[in-house]
Amino acid sequence: MSAVKAEITPKSLDRIPGWFWGTDQRLFEWILSGQATENSPGDLLELGTYLGKSAVMIGAHARPGEVFTVCDLFESEAPEAANDAETSRSYSALTRDRFEENYLTFHDALPRIVHGPTSIVLDHVAAESCRFVHVDASHLYVHVRQDVMSARKVLRPDGIVVFDDYRSVHTPGVAMAVWEAVSNLGLAPICVSTQKLYATWGDAAPVRERLLRWLESREDLWHTTDAFDGWELVRVNQIKKPAPPAGDAATLRKLGDDLQRTTAELRKAMAESRAATQALKKATAEISLAGPVVRRAVRWTRRVTRRGRA
Repeated sequence: MSAVKAEITPKSLDRIPGWFWGTDQRLFEWILSGQATENSPGDLLELGTYLGKSAVMIGAHARPGEVFTVCDLFESEAPEAANDAETSRSYSALTRDRFEENYLTFHDALPRIVHGPTSIVLDHVAAESCRFVHVDASHLYVHVRQDVMSARKVLRPDGIVVFDDYRSVHTPGVAMAVWEAVSNLGLAPICVSTQKLYATWGDAAPVRERLLRWLESREDLWHTTDAFDGWELVRVNQIKKPAPPAGDAATLRKLGDDLQRTTAELRKAMAESRAATQALKKATAEISLAGPVVRRAVRWTRRVTRRGRA
């Protein structure tokens, strides 16, 4: 286990390019933290790591005695044309040096790195040794199906596997391989986000129940449960904050200036209103004091007038 030398937050992870969204960051944190407190030690594995965004978080949860392994082609050529074309098109910026640099920004030591296709991972990771596996490598059906079988081999009975891109329009091979595993290989779904499917070859019900209790306490995550033939699935998504008003920076600055000017004018008008109110109260008080004098003067004038007539 390597020590974490920099705080891992959504903001700090944003500095690493990649597709590891807020909902999945929260779900990874909940699963990995829960396993660390409730389960016996077990290793961690990531198939396909890109530039290390999710690996940084996974590695932070490796306990003493546990091994975290990442397997990726990095800049190497894929063993076949179709896979090589996919890698060149989508991951041209990927190099092992960039992954290591990003990872070492947060950790004082690298994970165990298997530099090559995921088909060789079983030569490096023992059967039933892992408590957590993240699959985010090739999108081609033949390779994803092999990754499914590898995950099944290395996971402990209570281990959790996460599949990326299980529903994207450009990754039908992932969807076919994953749902095939659900139908034919006993893979039990726990939950899905917009990007990833979380599942186990063990008993999904207790994990799902704990997840629902946790989600009830979250104000930043939305969730619902769907029932299927013999099993249930929790859908989870992030509740997004309202977007700021549309407009460029100059427009927003002008709106701010106008608001400050209007506020100043309103304060001035209120001050003038208060001063006028005080003046009116003073005049009313003076009139009240003068009233008896005026009435006496009126009575005296009337008496003088009557005498003059007499």
